Amino acid sequence: MFRIVSLPFSDLADRRILAILVQALLLTALLFVVMGLVAGWMLAGSDPCDLAGYDSCPIGAGTGGVGAVLLTLAAAWFLFPGVAVGVLMGFADRIAAAVEERHYPAAAAVARPIGIGRGALMGLKSAARVLLFNLIALPFYLMLLVTGIGPLVLFVIVNGLAFGRDLAELAAARHGTRDSRRAWLKSTRGEQGLCGTLVSVLFLIPFVNLIAPILGAAMAIHLYNRRGGPV
Repeated sequence: MFRIVSLPFSDLADRRILAILVQALLLTALLFVVMGLVAGWMLAGSDPCDLAGYDSCPIGAGTGGVGAVLLTLAAAWFLFPGVAVGVLMGFADRIAAAVEERHYPAAAAVARPIGIGRGALMGLKSAARVLLFNLIALPFYLMLLVTGIGPLVLFVIVNGLAFGRDLAELAAARHGTRDSRRAWLKSTRGEQGLCGTLVSVLFLIPFVNLIAPILGAAMAIHLYNRRGGPV
């Protein structure tokens, strides 16, 4: 397991992996910029007091812009892990090919491309799963605020479960049959949980969180190829 965890850091030296990382980060940032622009457009000219049944207090363009920035920053803190992993799924073929060609050429030679459509569907599914898990856990995040460290521990547990499964599906997608992939996913739940937990911890470390998705994807690919995933 130590090799599975350590190898992804060496994969960052691969130019293909670095290119994917930069593209995924730019696309993720673009999504949050669009989210901020939409929030600003919706806030400008709105009247929250009137909606609440109180006196009128329309929001001007300046106030709406500040509100949009604050909302976007809050959304980035809450949604970044799920959005980043979801975006990364769109690059699943390229990530898996880069890692397998470097370390597992026999597996790379027989791999079947995931395709843009399937990769996009996996990304949407992953982002939705992470968002759902965190929305379910939101009341518990709020309850644990008084403990200080409680929300961070819960973040690691909740997202670790989601990331482990999502990244394992990414790693297995190019190999085997549907039944063989399901069997492998079922037999490696413990390892998936460990990988997902490690990625979740990385998301809590400033700057390191930017490379956490790509490290997690490479980790899952190494897990698949070193734990007897069906070819």
